[in-house]
Amino acid sequence: MLAYTICFIKRGNEILLLNREKSAWMGCWNGIGGKIEQGESPRESMLRELEEETGIAPLSLHFKGIISWKSEMTGEYGGMYTYVAELHEGYAYETPFKTDEGILDWKTIDWIMHPSNEGVAANIPLFLPSILEDPDCYEHCTIYKDDELIAHYSHPIETTVEE
Repeated sequence: MLAYTICFIKRGNEILLLNREKSAWMGCWNGIGGKIEQGESPRESMLRELEEETGIAPLSLHFKGIISWKSEMTGEYGGMYTYVAELHEGYAYETPFKTDEGILDWKTIDWIMHPSNEGVAANIPLFLPSILEDPDCYEHCTIYKDDELIAHYSHPIETTVEE
């Protein structure tokens, strides 16, 4: 079982992102998530993290696969169960909002995906269209060398990976 979860909360054409004050991805905009606690399922962990970090109880939570990473230098491998939460377009949630983890703010999908945007975690533009638009689940694997993203590939996986 992987150790982490991440969720991208969608409201219309916006995603609620967290500008993290701690590693990993300190200072970058990223999804909401965290470490799975002992005895928790990935989904239970994700729901807890959403409540703790945002106070939002999503109307729907969809498992979208795994985001994994590997370091060419150390051979270290890690990953997180990935979810999308859908909120209705009129859902009121005022941002920016300061939390213990960082600053929450709504960002448009176009802003997140802009090729000149260096303020989001480097792998997000590689997998975000798939997790938002494709009904299937994938493992999105990124390979880093000296903290630089050097390769990315995706392959389909079964939804039972979440269990």
